[in-house]
Amino acid sequence: MSRPPSFIPPAGARAYRLDTARGEFAVIEAGTAVRGTALLLPGFTGSKEDFIALHEPLAARGYRTVAVDGRGQFESDGPEHDETAYAQDELARDVLAQAAALATPVHLVGHSLGGQVSRAAVLLDPAPFASLTLMSSGPAQISGSQQQRVKLLRDALAVMDMGQVWDAIQAMEPPEETETGELDAGLDDRDDLRRRWLATSPAQLIATGRQLCTEPDRVAELAAVRLPKHVLSGSHDDTWPVELLDDMAVRLDARRTVVQGAEHSPNTDQPLPTARALADFWDRTTATA
Repeated sequence: MSRPPSFIPPAGARAYRLDTARGEFAVIEAGTAVRGTALLLPGFTGSKEDFIALHEPLAARGYRTVAVDGRGQFESDGPEHDETAYAQDELARDVLAQAAALATPVHLVGHSLGGQVSRAAVLLDPAPFASLTLMSSGPAQISGSQQQRVKLLRDALAVMDMGQVWDAIQAMEPPEETETGELDAGLDDRDDLRRRWLATSPAQLIATGRQLCTEPDRVAELAAVRLPKHVLSGSHDDTWPVELLDDMAVRLDARRTVVQGAEHSPNTDQPLPTARALADFWDRTTATA
């Protein structure tokens, strides 16, 4: 599997803080919008760095990519103890503000938890978006085994600080959703992963972990929204079974991509075929618009 070696942005990319009506968000941006702009949302325990390997191939296809740390994720500010700040509607309104700040219709891509936040944003207001890609993000709550793992993490965060939880994770075989960030994200620079973990808000993890375990099925609502949709995943996924994602794509009348050799994070496991699938989908939406 192809994995990015570090958190260093690729040549030609820049890291900065995107100013929006709901505050500043840390982003990595690359490419020029010859064919369009994409907004990339990471998932649980993840960050904008989860998309580093996608920037160059998507820039080569003519797409500007903006990967963002959500509220309380890594380098974006957020309260440490106020869980209400991370209600799904609040996070969805952040996404709408980010899209507005980019001042162009954006192709929205949400990985795992980021997909569910993306869905919520589209259901609030689809107007800012040119398309929606749900990457390894299912129709409702995560699988039972993953719910147990997230509950263990939430229980630990209730009695330990972030440093203690990190040390405890490293002392045992790491569960998929905390091993390297965002449910088996595949990043492998341990110092950077620890730095990201310590910078992330515990309230954000507790609140969004609860959302992952209780999310209702909103596929019918999303299907009613007139917007090109894409369901992309690896060929194996313990968080939402691939068959469940297949069915969701049918219910959404969405384009379906399965990236062979990838698991829950095709963006890091197999970035080149993932980037190709994204650009092919966006090219098609542009051609049929």
